[in-house]
Amino acid sequence: MKNNRRRSFIKKLLAGTTGAILAPSFTATATNNTRQFPSLDIDDTSEAFWEEVKQQFRFADGLHYFNNASLGSSPIPVQEATNTFRATLDSFPSKYMWGDWSDEKETVRQKVADLFTVSKEEVAITHNTTEGMNLIARSFDLQPGDEVILGDHEHHSGTVPWKVWQEAKGIRLVRPVLPILPKTVEGIVSVYRDAITPRTKVISMCHIVNTNGMILPVKEISEMARKRGILVAVDGAQSSGMFDIDLHDLGCDFYTASAHKWLFSPKGIGIFYAKQESQHYLKPLVVAYGYDDTSIRRLENYNTRNLPEYLGLGAAVDFHTNIGKEKITKRSYELKNYFRSKVQNNPIFKLKTPESDQISCAIQTLEIIDKDVRDVKKQLFENYGIDTRPMTNFGLNSVRVSFAIFITKKDIDYLVGALEEIAV
Repeated sequence: MKNNRRRSFIKKLLAGTTGAILAPSFTATATNNTRQFPSLDIDDTSEAFWEEVKQQFRFADGLHYFNNASLGSSPIPVQEATNTFRATLDSFPSKYMWGDWSDEKETVRQKVADLFTVSKEEVAITHNTTEGMNLIARSFDLQPGDEVILGDHEHHSGTVPWKVWQEAKGIRLVRPVLPILPKTVEGIVSVYRDAITPRTKVISMCHIVNTNGMILPVKEISEMARKRGILVAVDGAQSSGMFDIDLHDLGCDFYTASAHKWLFSPKGIGIFYAKQESQHYLKPLVVAYGYDDTSIRRLENYNTRNLPEYLGLGAAVDFHTNIGKEKITKRSYELKNYFRSKVQNNPIFKLKTPESDQISCAIQTLEIIDKDVRDVKKQLFENYGIDTRPMTNFGLNSVRVSFAIFITKKDIDYLVGALEEIAV
């Protein structure tokens, strides 16, 4: 009975995923059949449901993976779909690389657009967040003395492109200091407001900072910027897939993300969004035949590229949406608050991530008082098989833990128990 339930669950997760796989067909009479399965029960929020989700991810024996903010794992159905695409491509390379998957690529674009509630004419499929930040930073024809605001917690991939492509031309990079533990959204917005001058042209910001998991209020900052004619570019590497995002509602001009973190896509696939009315600013990083295409596709015109991973992104989005955006959002916050409830009243711990659900979610940082985080990281892995990320900048001295949907409450109990033992 249990095995039948397990097989049914897997089939539901595969709905629309394996259905998108095209087996190679070389005969005139052959057709490509798809399999369709019913949707998952969106009302099932039991821990048993999430235990089943966990079974769709395959980790090394003994590994407890709390490091999704560094890199995610593709679930088994996404791996299988991607591998099938790869085998199909290798069975007839020229057929599938240049043309035969054109419709399938557009289907992926539409799925991504639906995920973020935008038009597919506002979505390009790139390689990662870094590429997207380079594309943005290199595009602008800024003049000496113009200013770009970059908060001090920006990822290197969000700052280096501005340094290389703009600062060298005399553009001033303004680096306001963000609070580590703000209590309110306004406490963050005011930092950006105070940094704006008449020469400010762009605000480039993370949606969730890499350091301590703080959510930055993109919507409020975009509203403020728009009134002043300032463009807003967002590094969404840590937010896309963690919770439901409506990019039109956020109001930013550009949003770039690596889908291989919280969306669990194949590695080396990125998502790039550009608001329709802001696309004219952008110039491709790579040009090839078809360079005169005026659509957003000009930004992903690489000629030859890794199409199995591109189409595998569609499988990853299917996996995500079959579980449900709202359901994943609620689970992300549920895990965050469960973890905090286990540690926040213990004097041996100090949380270094803001408490409010408006400004933090499924990435949390925790300091063990009087312990060097590098030693904590080492002990967690060597003694308990727990992989985390040590954060030393900004005086954090904390382990960064990620609560992706393959994490269960039992996993968090195990993590907290290990932290308590190390603290003694």
